[in-house]
Amino acid sequence: MDKPAEVFDRDYEWSALSRFITDPQPGATLGVVSGRRRQGKTFLLDAACRAAGGFYFGATEAADAESLRRISSALTAHVRPASPYHFANWSEAVDALLALGSERPVPVVIDEFPYLAKANPELPSIIQEALRPLRDQRTGSRTRLLLCGSALSFMGRLLSGNAPLRGRAGLELVVRPLDHRLAAEFWDITDPRLALQVNSIVGGTPAYRREFARGDSPAGLEDFDDWVVRTVLNPETPLFREARYLLAEEPDLRDTALYLSVLAAVADGNATRGGMAGYLERKATDIAHPINVLEDAGLLYRDADAFRDNRPTYRIAEPLIGFYHAIMRPVWDQLERPGSAARVWQASRRRFVSNVMGPHFEQVCRDWALHHADPDVLGGLPARVGHGVVHDPKARTGHEVDVAVVGIADGHAKPPLLAIGEAKWNDTMGFAHIERLKHIRELIAQAGRYDTTRTRLLCFSGAGFNDKAHAAAETSSSIQLVDLAGLYGQA
Repeated sequence: MDKPAEVFDRDYEWSALSRFITDPQPGATLGVVSGRRRQGKTFLLDAACRAAGGFYFGATEAADAESLRRISSALTAHVRPASPYHFANWSEAVDALLALGSERPVPVVIDEFPYLAKANPELPSIIQEALRPLRDQRTGSRTRLLLCGSALSFMGRLLSGNAPLRGRAGLELVVRPLDHRLAAEFWDITDPRLALQVNSIVGGTPAYRREFARGDSPAGLEDFDDWVVRTVLNPETPLFREARYLLAEEPDLRDTALYLSVLAAVADGNATRGGMAGYLERKATDIAHPINVLEDAGLLYRDADAFRDNRPTYRIAEPLIGFYHAIMRPVWDQLERPGSAARVWQASRRRFVSNVMGPHFEQVCRDWALHHADPDVLGGLPARVGHGVVHDPKARTGHEVDVAVVGIADGHAKPPLLAIGEAKWNDTMGFAHIERLKHIRELIAQAGRYDTTRTRLLCFSGAGFNDKAHAAAETSSSIQLVDLAGLYGQA
């Protein structure tokens, strides 16, 4: 299958779909496609159906009987049989879908599958029975049935544990947001500083440019403030309320006020369970459930501390939600009044830098180390990249490490700590930052958890480095300076 020109990137996802759909082996097969909303799953699957002559059905929130009538009408329009379909139940409907692949491999997509399963919880079991290994309707078909959904908590359970469809799927594809480099390309931004500022607000969600901002991309750094005012802070645009809708659309989030408060706590810098509990004036045990639900929904991400066990921190997975809670939610009443955006944004710039840009820059630096950095720069291939706090017993204090790159352990040896790094978005970094990292490296060596014999020191800065930092890096291969151009592969 040739990928349509209008599909940006997604080469990996298209190749996976193409192999699954065109697989000539006999027997119907099942695939599951998931991902957060607005990532282009529907666009991708619809394009695949058009390319391979398949059938696409988009479910809606409706009663079971209405959904059966809708798929009957859609399949009738697609097949044009002698008499229209009138499915009495989903068993009949699924068998009709399997019959589409009687002559050749054909994709059949059921989008927003969680809506159907919510109205009829037996549907996964019905599909399981329809795909029973020796069943004639399965063996005589080459239908490639693709179930798609944006409710990550539901989709995650679809193939797990004792779920009916566990072991039935031949494809499990997650459509993820574009990373910071691809997002810059998608937004047609070549200035890395501007690209990262835009990325800190809208992340790598394709729909936010094409549909929500109507193609509006900032013309340059000087246009960034005006772009924020005319798009995400503008009550007339869909971006303005999108963060609220993302939360409301999750089926497992019932007490939205509590979940909003948990996200607000994280956006305010309270990244630990204890910090969130203190912010909400509740016990830590009282917020364990909402944290777990937000994790399952893909809205909150847990990061293990690289240096201390059982001390995880949390971050908001969707940048737009983080921006909403840090900048918009505290002054929502003002923003709803047309014409107030510019004044609000001017007053929020400092908070944007500290609560949005700073944390986002650190995360992009970690992503760069894990996915983009040349292993020669790090001294090896990373097994994981995180952050954490290193305890200084003599000074009775802790030192935060923004980037900790852990290598692959060799047998029973201690895992190598390939690199530690510090990230500063708005500060010019100098020799003092390098000396601090050297001291932290010594403390880590004393703790004995990692092999630090070849640990390199990484300095990430959005504002550049002074002459002393450059001189230190030139005289030592263990010191690496990474600027914005390096993060975006422009160095």
